Formats: sequence, C-alpha cells, structure tokens
Amino acid sequence: MERNLGYEAASNLLLEICQEKGGRTGTERIPLEQAAGRVLAEDCCAKEPVPGFDKSAYDGYALRAADAAEASPEHPVTLTVTEEVAAGMTPRGPVTPKTAAKILTGAPIPQGADAVVMYEKTCFTREQVVLTEPLAPGDNIIRAGEDIQAGDLLLEKGRIVGSGEAGLLASQGIWEPLVYRRLRVGILSTGTEVTDEKGDLPLGMIRNVNRYLLAAALAGEGMEPVYLGAAMDDPKEIGERIRQEGSKWDALLCTGGVSAGDYDLTPAAMEQAGARLLFKGVDMKPGMACAYGILDGKLLCGLSGNPAAAMTNFYLLALPALRKLAGRRPYRLEPAEFELADRFEKPSKRTRILRGRLDLSEGRALLRLPEHQDNSAVSSLTDCQALAVVPAGSGPLLEGTRLRGYLL
Repeated sequence: MERNLGYEAASNLLLEICQEKGGRTGTERIPLEQAAGRVLAEDCCAKEPVPGFDKSAYDGYALRAADAAEASPEHPVTLTVTEEVAAGMTPRGPVTPKTAAKILTGAPIPQGADAVVMYEKTCFTREQVVLTEPLAPGDNIIRAGEDIQAGDLLLEKGRIVGSGEAGLLASQGIWEPLVYRRLRVGILSTGTEVTDEKGDLPLGMIRNVNRYLLAAALAGEGMEPVYLGAAMDDPKEIGERIRQEGSKWDALLCTGGVSAGDYDLTPAAMEQAGARLLFKGVDMKPGMACAYGILDGKLLCGLSGNPAAAMTNFYLLALPALRKLAGRRPYRLEPAEFELADRFEKPSKRTRILRGRLDLSEGRALLRLPEHQDNSAVSSLTDCQALAVVPAGSGPLLEGTRLRGYLL
C-alpha cells in the first residue's frame, strides 16, 4: 500500500486500476427522449445527409442563374412565376428558361433552378418577378449534405448525450441509442456524530452534508447515487456494511474516518471487508486524508468527513476513475489556467488546492476565491467552478498570479 502520494500519481494509479473496467455495468437501448446525461456505448455515424436535399436559405425566387446573368438596374430581367414552394412541399415541376418559382425558407429547390434571389432584391407580382442584379450558380442555396455527409462520424463512444448530441441523433433517426447502464455508486457515511435527522440537533451532532454533496455531484455526472445509510465509528460495523451492501453498487464512496485519529477506522474496516488498499493519504491540502482500495474488482473511495476536503479529493481522484468505470471519454478533468482575482495570504507548505468561481467578464480567466478555504467550509462549494493548484513551497500569492488547474 502506498502512502501520501502526490494527487496526480494517485489519480494515475486509480485510472490504471480502472483500465479494463470502462462501461462495466453493461449496455441498454433507451428512448432518445430519455438519453440526456447518458454515456454512448457505440460510435454513431450518419446514415443520411443533412440536409437531405438542396434547399433555399431565404424567402425569394428559385431560378436559373443564367437567366439573370445580364440583369442590372438599367436592363432589368423579368421572369414568369410558375408556382409557389413552401417548406415541406414538393415542387410541381422544373424551372425552365425565363421562369422562376416563388420559394420560402427551407423549401426544396425545384429541378432546373441553381440559384435563389431574396425577395428584398426584387420587384414582383403574383405572375412575375423583376431582377436588377446578376446571380451566380449556388447563390442562397443550402446544398444536400452541407451540414452532415452520410458516413460522417457524428459522436464517439463514451460521449455524454447533451442537447446538441440529442439533436444530431434525431437528425439521423436514431431513436434508441445504445448507452451504458448508469454506474451505481454507493454512498456510506460514517461517524457517530453524523445524523440524517431532519429536526433540531443535540449539541455535538452534525447534519449529513456529504451525503447530499456527493449524491448531487454523481447525479450531475449521469451516475446513480445509492445511499447506504450511516455507520457508527466501529470498523466491524463499517466493514460488514461494505460487504453486505456490495450487490447494490458498482463503486463505493465512504466519508469520514480516514485520518489518523482514534476514531478514524475506515481503512481498517475496508481491509476487514476483504479489500486490498491501494494507498492511504495524498500530498495535498485539502483532501489529504483519504483511503482507496479494491474489493471484488470494485473501487472503494474513502473520503474525509470534512465537506470541502471530501469534495476536493472526490473531484481530483475519485471522479476521473468513476467516469472511466462509467465508460465516459474523456474522463479526466479539463485542464485550464487562471489568474487570481485577489491575493491569497497563506503560504503553502504542500500542494494546495483552491476552490473558486470563474470570472470571464474582463476578457481573462479570473478565479475569484470564496472567503473561506478551510477543510469544512461548505459555503466555498457554492458556485465552485474550478480548482487551482498552488505548488508546494509557495508563499503568499499576489493578485494576478497565474495558476494551472481544472474546470468542474
């Protein structure tokens, strides 16, 4: 078992362990209207072009460009209007020399026409249209396949379905995409002081904040959080809960009991349950206290009981591994660089992770820090959009200091 790894080395180790387990939950076909937030389990290629036919970009008249070649204000060209074609209609006949078809936006181009002139550039009656400037073949026509060609790779396996992805699938008539089943992630709270009670609390008890923090984060990732309840500070009880509830989850998040105090018993409980510990502790602040292991091929993530510490560790270590287990690509957090919008006064003996809100209003990526950055500061997680990495050994940081980090 490793101890106090750097957070990047710890994350890489977890991703190696998860190497062959992407999409371990199996696949299913679901209705497209239910696919938002799901992970595609196969590449999706275009079966047909989009648009499927040449169509008009504007309201106007479809005609042969050759008929307008000599048009000018001094020598206008008059064409006979043969029909009106609206979107969804099929033209009745071809456009022949010296004729034009009135056409509306999105309507199919009649055979024989190779250009469209906009209404506002013509004079017209029901029977005739007068042109005063030339057109080139292709003007104001959206060609078949201009957006998507048949055979194009639209979406790669591992992509999450959002609104744009749903639109692409619909454009190809893919009404039941193949997706991975949701990764079921158990959440087990530990600590005699942690309670799920809704009423007033006795002195010394604390509300189970981590349960809701983690459940919301998992749901936002398209995973299925499964709350397993709270366990007392007893390694035997914690270990039994891990074993007994194993059929309910594909990966497990435990919170609390991973530091070095008398009641920090989760790592021992993991081992009592039969898990192989991978590492304990990472060299960063907050989120240093943690323990990760493998039980029956499933990932166990032991996080701090302090909310900000738990979520920092969750985002940097647990989440990329869980994304990989869920079949998602890419699974790492997106790297970024920021400038501090304000000073940060504390020195950083070890790698420090700052939570903050992105501000792009000045044309730069500024990171605005909340007032509190300590391990237990729940308020700092509101509007937390990015994590910035302060290198170990850094002193106080000035406004404008550039830091690398990650987008959430």
